[in-house]
Formats: sequence, structure tokens, C-alpha cells
Amino acid sequence: MSWETFDDETEGALRDAPPDVLSPINENAPVSGHQAPTSTEALQARAVEHDWEAAADHVYPVLRPAGTQGTKLAEIDSEQLAQEGLKKHALPLIDPGPADLAVAYVLREVAYDILVNADHLLAWGVDAAKLRETAMANLAAWSAHAPWTDELSGSRRLLSSDTGEGSDAARILLEDVRQHLAGECGGPARVLIAVPDRDLLVAGSLNPDDGDFATQFATFVADVADDAHEPIDRGLFELVGDGLDLVRFTPGADAA
Repeated sequence: MSWETFDDETEGALRDAPPDVLSPINENAPVSGHQAPTSTEALQARAVEHDWEAAADHVYPVLRPAGTQGTKLAEIDSEQLAQEGLKKHALPLIDPGPADLAVAYVLREVAYDILVNADHLLAWGVDAAKLRETAMANLAAWSAHAPWTDELSGSRRLLSSDTGEGSDAARILLEDVRQHLAGECGGPARVLIAVPDRDLLVAGSLNPDDGDFATQFATFVADVADDAHEPIDRGLFELVGDGLDLVRFTPGADAA
């Protein structure tokens, strides 16, 4: 930009009559130099950060990589909550997740997610238990209608969730989802699980006579994680035991 830019601007028109103060207001007229909002999205985004009633339907749990830094939700008390809320850049609130992963909480909007921190709890006036309960209930309600993609090749079976709505990987936190995956992919086979990206949960059947599958599956998962916008883990897990616990996959080890 140069001074000539300003010199070349068209001179503003002068009024030749007083404004008609009784004429209808133009709803599309600029306000303070800006166009008036045409939707309630911006107002809603501000509301959910300050009002629990507005936020409750937008709160979800998300899986995060091992070692994710944050404020431990289980250990926070009212004094620490207030101190965290005063920080300029408050850390996200996190819980321990399955295996060595972490669980964080987000406010889900149409185009983006906002990580929940101590500021939000202070503004909402809710405790940790309420945040967890609400987030998991929202995830369960969404998951009940989210589709699965089923691929079968001989004795090999892959079941995946890849809706792209931000909650696919987090579905592994739900007991009914783990039961579903075990029922579809288990039996004589071990059930391998991968969460390379927040938008992908994959379960595969590892049959006793198919040693190559784990290697091929691991390579695929690592490639997806390396290219992921929000990667979680490039390794494999499996469901073991009566509780269908998620544990790190150890090739050659017997399932519990």
C-alpha cells in the first residue's frame, strides 16, 4: 500500500437533504463499519462457553495421545480450579483413558472444537462428575446412530467408524461399542483395535493362522497416523478379558 492509494479514493457524496428519521431501518446496513450478523452462529458460540444450558448438548469426550499435557480433572479442587481459570492460557482438562491414552473434553461446533479448560467449569458452575456424565451421554447418543463400515475378505474382517464428525475414535470409550466389536470380530480371533486419528476407529480379526495380518494392519495404521490432521496413536491395541479392556497389542502374546 502507498500514499497514492488513499489519494486515488473517490470523494464521498455530500447530502443534499436531511436524513428521513421515520423511514424503515435497513437490516442489511453496516453497523459500526461492519456488516450486521446474518446468523446466530457467532452468538451461540459465545453462549456455549459461558452458559451450561447452552453448552450441555455440545460437550463430548475425545481421545488424545499418550503424554498429553493438561490439568488432571480427577485431582482438581475449587482452589486449583480458580487458579487455573486465572491463567492466560489454561491447559485442557484431561482424564486417564484406556491403555496409556488420555481423554480430553471439547465443545463441538459446526466448524471446530474448543478444548474444555478450567475457565469453562468456572463459567458453567458444574463439577467434574457432571462434565464427564454429560459428555459420555452425548457420545453414546451420537454413537447409537453412527454407521459402521464392514469389510470381509476370507477370514479377515475389518469394522471401521469413519464418519468424520470428530467422535469416531472416542467410540472405543463406550462399553456397548467394545461389546459390538468383540461380537463382530472376535470368537477364535483376537480383536485388534486402532485409533490412528480422531476420525477413525478400526477393529480387525486376528485369526490364529493369519500371522501376516497384524503386520499389514500395523503398517496401514502407522501410515494413517502419520498423515492424520489430529493423530492419536500409530500403534495397535486389542480387547482382552471379560471386561473387554483396551490394552497395547503384543504380537505372539495370548489374550487374557
